[in-house]
Amino acid sequence: MVKLHEYQSKVILRRAGIRTPKGGAVITAGEARAMAIGIGSPVVVKAQVFVTGRAGKHLIHFADSPDDAADAADRLLKQSFDGLTMDCALVEERVKIEREFYVGLIIDVSARAPVLIFSPVGGSGIEEIAAAHPDQVIRQPIDIRHGLRDFEARDMCRQAGLTGKLMLQVSQFLMQFYEAARSSEARAAEINPLALTASGDLLALDARFTVDDYAVFRHPELNIDIAREFDRPPTKLERIAWDIEKSDYRGTFYFIQMETNFTKGQRAVGFHGNGGGGAMISMDALFARGFKIANFVDTSGNPPASKVYRAARLILSQTGIDGYFLSGSGVASQEQYHSARGLVKAFMDVPLNVPAVIRIGGNGEEQAIEILHRANGSFPAPVEAYGRDTTPDDCTARMDALIASYTPVDNPTPRTVPTAAEPYRFETVTGGTITYDHAVCQTCTTKACVHSCDPKILSLDGDKPVLNISREDAKRGGCTECLACEVECYFNGARGAYITLPIPGLEEPAHA
Repeated sequence: MVKLHEYQSKVILRRAGIRTPKGGAVITAGEARAMAIGIGSPVVVKAQVFVTGRAGKHLIHFADSPDDAADAADRLLKQSFDGLTMDCALVEERVKIEREFYVGLIIDVSARAPVLIFSPVGGSGIEEIAAAHPDQVIRQPIDIRHGLRDFEARDMCRQAGLTGKLMLQVSQFLMQFYEAARSSEARAAEINPLALTASGDLLALDARFTVDDYAVFRHPELNIDIAREFDRPPTKLERIAWDIEKSDYRGTFYFIQMETNFTKGQRAVGFHGNGGGGAMISMDALFARGFKIANFVDTSGNPPASKVYRAARLILSQTGIDGYFLSGSGVASQEQYHSARGLVKAFMDVPLNVPAVIRIGGNGEEQAIEILHRANGSFPAPVEAYGRDTTPDDCTARMDALIASYTPVDNPTPRTVPTAAEPYRFETVTGGTITYDHAVCQTCTTKACVHSCDPKILSLDGDKPVLNISREDAKRGGCTECLACEVECYFNGARGAYITLPIPGLEEPAHA
């Protein structure tokens, strides 16, 4: 699920015809001043963070002039909250409030339906009020075939003690709110407070929507750049990871940074999961041994080797990690030799300069372990690989021992990328390029690239590997990016193949 900031949530409300205070989002003090001038009245400046009770946390300021608004925005935008600097504030007109209400909607699993929630009491402390006075919270399950009907909305208002014009006004509002939540495919939504102003209008003063992440692509109007649930602005690496995932649905690639303030020697480990449940157990084993976990990554659901490669590259780009640890369920149905080849190529390209422990149980684990162990010596740091029968505790013990005994190499020698004398090239579905140097290939005796090609799209033209499908078909997905041609060519062939897999936004490693 994707949490929306207040200013994004109010876009949904306004599209549904629900009134909100005049104003907008700003990212600088100058923008806040200009916004306040445009509003032309005293304003409220609010930090855009995913917490309740912002006033009590000094994240809401009242400003009587544009200069005051600029000063308030400047303080908020420089303020650190939960270790992260806020990058956005909301400047809105100050409203005179006569009465406050609460409106919310959740998808209730037990009711198997959306449930609308209304309270005649809103504002700060609504959770405590609801706990102390449950009769002040009215709930209405909604039949999605009909939506919220007029008589249901009026009945909620009657239960809340509303009568006359106000009852009709609020009941109409509840129906608009339900349509706003449904149209945005919200999993949860709330307005707190819904204000009755001195002029008799209903205004949504604060709003929070949580949208189904699988529905984000249908709602470009919300300007959601990352369909992930974050309680803070995404980091640079998280943005890069999402750009990889959003256009490649082959398997899972979930990346989140858990620690960002660490340096070498603080026992921070880059963590790579391979199956969610087993990954959680392995993380617990690392915590129990005193490690910090720099990031969480999960590549499961049968991802291509190229996705594992890019995940490994992101993990290794974190400055200051002391080790690389991969562990998952141990019974994964995906072919683990694909993951192994993705790891080996990443370890050679970077090159790997922290010890790695890989627990890679599942289909083809013996072949995967052999591929990983075979690569030792191709990069500075050691790699140890284990299967499903080795416990996460045993693997974390090996991580501990390897970190203690390994001294990182100063300025490790970068990998030499061959320059093809007779290049034969084609592109892959994610923008990669596979190059064969036919001048080298014709000297190869094993033809390892052809024999290891998983989708069987390579054949020999004399002594040279070529596609047996069109380049267009290869680019459309005929090449599954299993990386076998390069990895097997490197270790068992003449080293005439090389694959370039771009990662936009990530600095490319130096090459000799």
